Amino acid sequence: MQRILAITRLTWKAAFRFRLFWVLLTLLLASVVLLPLLLKDDGTARGFIQIMLTYTLSVITALLGFSTLWLACGTLARDIEECQMQVVVVKPIARWEVWLGKWLGIVLLNAALLAVSGTCVFGLLKWRASQLEPRQQQILREEIFVSRASFREPPADINADVQKMMQRAPNREKLSPEELQQTQQMLKERVTAMQQVVPPNYQRLWNLDLGLKKHQLSDQPMFMRVKFHVAQTNASGTY
Repeated sequence: MQRILAITRLTWKAAFRFRLFWVLLTLLLASVVLLPLLLKDDGTARGFIQIMLTYTLSVITALLGFSTLWLACGTLARDIEECQMQVVVVKPIARWEVWLGKWLGIVLLNAALLAVSGTCVFGLLKWRASQLEPRQQQILREEIFVSRASFREPPADINADVQKMMQRAPNREKLSPEELQQTQQMLKERVTAMQQVVPPNYQRLWNLDLGLKKHQLSDQPMFMRVKFHVAQTNASGTY
């Protein structure tokens, strides 16, 4: 592990000596701080967040991708040109340790750049959010700056229903074991479809258990988005 960390430190030194770290840090700060200040939103919380995150995250992704390629190629080429790599490989160190140390150094450099740019984006979001109208700030707090989670209804136990339908299956005694298995699988799919499909003019209740979180969220607003599929949309396409 010490050999890998030594290669990681050499990668960091090469990046700082190469001045690429400072150049990328300057570009990131300019893109995530100056660019959003030049862009105008429509005054709503959703429009403000969409513009801020779309431009800043796109620029951060592009610059970090560029930095990864440049560091990987530039530092290695410089190490070979200055004969540092030749000095390292003759020491008792495996080739995979050199590769892993280089990779770890580049990952840590990207993590440092991402941490700085992410902190700037968060601070800028907070500052720009304070300039919105009170109603839009409330939407920002209750609908956007919130945690999100996905919930599914616990799977129902359909074995009892399947066994009842198997008992009523015609000529069940004459079926081979393979045919019995296929019939049981078809019945399972039929029962599952009956529970998932809601015919027209029918209703069905879904019970979502929040567990212990329901006590923590008792006084907090909650917004739900439900995803479902329809056989035919209505005129407006909205439900």
